[in-house]
Amino acid sequence: MKFRLILLIVLSLALCAGAGWYIVNQAFDDSGASTSTATSSAPQTTVQTLNGETVVVVSLDAQRAGHIEIAPLAAVTSQSGISADATVIDLQPLFDLRNRLASARADVDTFAAQAASSRAQYEGSRTLFADDRNVSKQTLQAAQATMQGDAAKLQAARVTLDGLDGTLRQRFGDALANAATAPASTLFQRLQAGQSVVLRVTLPSSFGKTPPGSIAVDTPGGGTAAAQRLSASPLADPAVQGTPWFYVAGITLPANLRTSARVPASNEAVSGLLIPVQAVVWYGGQTWAYVRTAHDRFTRRYVQAANEGDHGFIVTAGFQAGDQIVTQGAQLLLSEEIKPQGIGTACKDPPECDD
Repeated sequence: MKFRLILLIVLSLALCAGAGWYIVNQAFDDSGASTSTATSSAPQTTVQTLNGETVVVVSLDAQRAGHIEIAPLAAVTSQSGISADATVIDLQPLFDLRNRLASARADVDTFAAQAASSRAQYEGSRTLFADDRNVSKQTLQAAQATMQGDAAKLQAARVTLDGLDGTLRQRFGDALANAATAPASTLFQRLQAGQSVVLRVTLPSSFGKTPPGSIAVDTPGGGTAAAQRLSASPLADPAVQGTPWFYVAGITLPANLRTSARVPASNEAVSGLLIPVQAVVWYGGQTWAYVRTAHDRFTRRYVQAANEGDHGFIVTAGFQAGDQIVTQGAQLLLSEEIKPQGIGTACKDPPECDD
């Protein structure tokens, strides 16, 4: 009996020792796993200063995880220009004035013929009256009155015609006025058919008396259309400061539509490097782009915002052709660069992280 009791005690102690050994081993295994996890989750991005430049060091794994994409810079040639306000002119008043001009011109022709006829009748009556009074004085006076009345009608018709022509030129300029009064004008025919539109483009005073002959007009669909200069606009847009000019574009746009025009500032082409819009980030009120200087190093460089074009920014300094520019993930790099360094972000005691 005593032997059995002793055997049970020994077995119990052995089981307790085994259980204790298992628990200790599991504790060490969990500690090692936690250490390994902490090591693997350690930051893979650092910020350094080399040769006066701030460099963001990002491992290849972190680049893949952040979907950072790179593209080489290419040289481009463009024309410097500005954006100007443009308004599509309502041409119905032009068409109405042209019709009134045509009617006034017909009146002038009619009264001119009548005046010529009445003058001839008066001259004949005066000759007969002078030749031994072959016509009565009353007939001569009647012929004279008719001649003077027809002359007055002709003068009034000419004044009306000149007034309409002046109104036309004061509202639409010489180019459109000449097209409206010409017997056959291709420009006027296209305007009447709705195949072309006239835009009033307000240019800065710096363009002087010789604005560009051709500009590009933004269309509602997001495209552009070429427009050719017609003449100076006699009327200005009260809401826009500058010098107004008329341009014609071979497109269909609704009257009174406000849009923008791309106006070349000079005829000289500018060579530079095109930085895509998606590669540019804003920081400190300025535009920047990141360049990869090594397989895991990125440097932020200044981009001149004044040189923004249709598809990006044209730069002539600070970058070189072939530079590896960050086209996706630049904002992520900026966040890594400007965040405080040396501050741990992992929480060692989860219950205290709830706040």
